[in-house]
Amino acid sequence: MIRRNPTGHLPVVHDTAFVDPTAILCGKVIVEENVFIGPYAVIRADEVDEQGDMEPIIIGANSNIQDGVVIHCKAGGGVTIGRGTSIAHRSIVHGPCIVGDDVFVGFNSVLFNCMVGSHSVIRHNSVVEGCEVPHSFYVPSTANIKSNQDLDTIERVTPDVASFSESVIQANKELVKGYKRIRNEF
Repeated sequence: MIRRNPTGHLPVVHDTAFVDPTAILCGKVIVEENVFIGPYAVIRADEVDEQGDMEPIIIGANSNIQDGVVIHCKAGGGVTIGRGTSIAHRSIVHGPCIVGDDVFVGFNSVLFNCMVGSHSVIRHNSVVEGCEVPHSFYVPSTANIKSNQDLDTIERVTPDVASFSESVIQANKELVKGYKRIRNEF
């Protein structure tokens, strides 16, 4: 469902993107080309800052927002999801937040008030808040990263982890094509 927010902003979705009919996109949301937005995802840009303004939620080209993901912004802050990025099932990305290109965010993870560098991997059930994850970092499953000092124990992304992330992107690009092809069948 595509709907306006109280300030009148309406999502803008590129023609090549696929948004599942059960997903909700509300407000100042920009979805770029070849994006897959899965069932029951909620992407909502509707809170304003003290001046009545808000930054958009931007989903970069070739990214995928999987089933049950919630993306929202606090007090007009924006969220940017880079190009070729995967946000896996039931994750929460709460702005202000910037997620770089070619990032993988695992199931049930939470990102809040943070920046995640390109080519990084945040594994399942992890929390990242209030810090800046550098380029190509690997945050293991169930990690709780609350400061830049917490990052001192974090490893770089290995080739096998990068390969997995790339395979998820490829699978979801194919889903965009397939669902766009059959969208009038249901």
